[in-house]
Amino acid sequence: MVSSNTTGLRAGVSTARPDYTAEDFPCSPLVAFYEVTRACNLLCRHCRAEAQPHSHPQELNSATSLALIDDLATFPKPPLLVLTGGDPMKRRDIFDIVHHAVASGLKTAMTPSATKLVTTDAVHRLKTAGLHRLAVSLDGADAVTHDGFRRVPGSFQRTLEIIADASACGLPLQINTTIARHNVHQIDAIAEVLAAFPIVLWSVFFLVPTGRALADQRITADEFELAFERLYQQGLHRKYTIKTTEAPHYRRFVMEKIKQTVSDTAGRTVQRPVIPNIVGTNDGRGVMFISHIGEIFPSGFLPVHCGKFPQDSMVHTYQSAPLFLDLRTPEKLKGKCGVCQYRDICGGSRARAYGLTGDPLAAEPDCLYGASYFQTQNQNRSLPLCLA
Repeated sequence: MVSSNTTGLRAGVSTARPDYTAEDFPCSPLVAFYEVTRACNLLCRHCRAEAQPHSHPQELNSATSLALIDDLATFPKPPLLVLTGGDPMKRRDIFDIVHHAVASGLKTAMTPSATKLVTTDAVHRLKTAGLHRLAVSLDGADAVTHDGFRRVPGSFQRTLEIIADASACGLPLQINTTIARHNVHQIDAIAEVLAAFPIVLWSVFFLVPTGRALADQRITADEFELAFERLYQQGLHRKYTIKTTEAPHYRRFVMEKIKQTVSDTAGRTVQRPVIPNIVGTNDGRGVMFISHIGEIFPSGFLPVHCGKFPQDSMVHTYQSAPLFLDLRTPEKLKGKCGVCQYRDICGGSRARAYGLTGDPLAAEPDCLYGASYFQTQNQNRSLPLCLA
């Protein structure tokens, strides 16, 4: 039997780097996303950025982009930096940006689109520039599913080629998967595909209706629970770590599982399980996002303007903007999220709440947790092990 702590961590609950805790929320984000461009050659159905083939005329230039990185480096605890888009490879200065970020002391990752721009030579140059991790998307267990979602034939195969190139040069790999109506039944199959690759992390994103992503693409609250069960089971035996994005209620799911495990193995019930190193990041809480024109948001999926660089300091905005402050105050959450025992480590997806209700502090729309639901479920705790 796996121990409770190991179970929780291997099952995919997000953990922070050792020097970052929830006490750092008010002063420093754990991760900062910088959308270096919205230019991209793909037409993905879920694209938050509604990316276009060409750069925006007001896109931050090289000098301002480097100044942005310098500003991020002044946080009391400098964040992990993720260079995203659009497609970062559409920027001619991307290698300079990576090099500058690394030289500034920021661990830096990048999420390129699976296009011909990510050549074998480009992957080697990113590794040489000091890139900490390369993240590519795989949104189906087969080409039909993935390419249909990405709307570019051959995208699945291109992703596999990039994975091979990164593996060959020793660049750590992360796979991102968006769970929606098209692939919710493929979680186990995707996990099996990924088992063949030397990846360090599978980041499973649960769709938020923003940009091109439509509300009817998202799965139901019941399907969230079934998806959580599949991810939990996969996390128990895969070599790679599994984490969720925009599904903080997965932490609640895992903690409920741990309570059952403790009860089963030790004959006692733990009312409030605690797992070390889970800090409970969320939109605006340990997370910030800077757009291609310098807009500062709590996250890329919660596009509420809180400031703009270079006019506004990112440090000051993160630490003092009213919305950031509200998002870091669990007592301000509304509905069931406001009274939930897991609000400090979960809090529900603030982006999904905003996308579906217009209120970033509203209750998570796609979480079933609540007294009446779980009184019923406690009569039969077994969850189906198949989503098909």
